[in-house]
Amino acid sequence: MRLLTTDFFFSIIRIATPILFATLAAVIGEKGGISNIGLEGIMMMSALFGSLSAFWSKSWVIGLLVAMGVGLAEALLMGVFAFKLKTNIILVGTAVNMIGSGGTIFLVKIITNNTMGSALTSTTSLITKNLQIPSIQIPLIRDIPVIGKILSGHSLLTYLAFLLVWLTAVLLYKTPLGLNIRSIGENPNAAASVGVSVSKVRFITIGIGGILAGMGGAYMSMYYAMGWSLDMVAGRGFIALAAQSMGGGEPLGSMLAALVFGFAQALGIKVSATGVDSNLVAPIPYVVTIISLVIFALNQRRKERRRYKAAV
Repeated sequence: MRLLTTDFFFSIIRIATPILFATLAAVIGEKGGISNIGLEGIMMMSALFGSLSAFWSKSWVIGLLVAMGVGLAEALLMGVFAFKLKTNIILVGTAVNMIGSGGTIFLVKIITNNTMGSALTSTTSLITKNLQIPSIQIPLIRDIPVIGKILSGHSLLTYLAFLLVWLTAVLLYKTPLGLNIRSIGENPNAAASVGVSVSKVRFITIGIGGILAGMGGAYMSMYYAMGWSLDMVAGRGFIALAAQSMGGGEPLGSMLAALVFGFAQALGIKVSATGVDSNLVAPIPYVVTIISLVIFALNQRRKERRRYKAAV
């Protein structure tokens, strides 16, 4: 089996894209002191409404905008429960994930009248080629041997995701809003004492994360899978939380971690294509997640020991 092919590296980037969107949402949330474990559910709901809206409007642009709007609305709703009603945000995120899994099946049945015999097999294949988020062939780069086949021809959202890595870093470290987000994440009382509206900044923070997760959901249903199916996000929201942690909560490091998980999933698909039992291949991304987090935890522990010794 040839592993290091251009198609394999192309698939790594393709698979890592939705993880990267959710990872950036997790990074911004972490900087603001928000543990948003509801990314999985937000992506599921955004994927559904994005594909339905694209189908009804016959426009992928409208589908993408609706997916982003759904992500924003869900995130702000989480903010109302967590910041206004003082509900534990972990419980709120868990509820959103449950709605994203079971609630979407209910909505599919109500909206499309699609029963398909069993809720476990509900699928909507609504996205045709003309409704798919377009792929982009990059001039000059596409003509470069090997590299052109890896970097050119991806979805528009893929290039936007990697651009957003830089924009996220600019937002967090070069803007007043980013300073407020980081200050609230470190010490909300101190931030409030100098006139920062903690509630407003938290809502903005979780809202930005919701939009990013919505884009990840749109990518899943309007490009990657060309339609919606039960639990199609397949743990990518949770993997994004691991990537954020593994990347040290920084945009660049988290992007590299997302690519690692993209590599793991691409490897699983590649191995499965050789005829290996899918039950043996399926756990590969999750095993890589666990191993990566263990390595990250050990490195962090080593750094803390060095700081402690230096302080002593």
